[in-house]
Amino acid sequence: MANKREWTSPSVPPTLAKNEVHIWRASQSVEPAVLSRLRAHLDSAEKARAERFVFPRDRDRFIVARGLLRELLAGYAGCQPAEIEFEYGPQGKPSLASPSSAAVRVSFNVSHSHGLAAYAFALGIPLGIDVERVRADFGGTEIAQRYFAPEEVAELNALPAEARAEAFFLCWTRKEAYIKARGEGLQIPLTSFRVSLTPGRPEELRAADGFRWELLSFEPAPEYAGAVVVEGRGMSVRYWEAGAFR
Repeated sequence: MANKREWTSPSVPPTLAKNEVHIWRASQSVEPAVLSRLRAHLDSAEKARAERFVFPRDRDRFIVARGLLRELLAGYAGCQPAEIEFEYGPQGKPSLASPSSAAVRVSFNVSHSHGLAAYAFALGIPLGIDVERVRADFGGTEIAQRYFAPEEVAELNALPAEARAEAFFLCWTRKEAYIKARGEGLQIPLTSFRVSLTPGRPEELRAADGFRWELLSFEPAPEYAGAVVVEGRGMSVRYWEAGAFR
């Protein structure tokens, strides 16, 4: 994927071309007026889900993530955010249920971590995105031993100790993005495919169907790791700051 890694704040909703992937980032900490605006976009099921969160911070982050998703999709589809309707795959992956020709062609995926939300959009092709905040105290070595492929564990253990936290989250986001792109959830064993994880080296996906997919890592913010997997080759990637045109 062609990748300039420059984040831009658009003044109007951008146009999504056939050979493009759009990645958006957004803070989940917003002013009360913005939170109220985003909540107004949600349907009754989403509002009920928001109210089930025990902690107000988690409730508000859900409202922001979902409300912004509706605003971004509305910008691509040419409709109002509240008009967006979702349907869900067998493993819970959302997609647009709208019958309009513009909306049904837009595929998307969402991820969020510690107050940062990220979105990926393309026209009519499967994709997945994942972001994580890099935490040195996460205990990644033990998790890697349990869930990573043996080659990934060996690559992680060969790195200097100070590089392992970043490497762990590079690996984790790449694997999650691939699983989310396929839409099959954890029916795909994490050990059944491999990704590269050494910081500073090109990202690689080694899977039985790897020829179908393209993998890209990106930095959504300092101390965060992100990855997107999209079906096809030669896609151009554009990076956007969410919320600027509403």
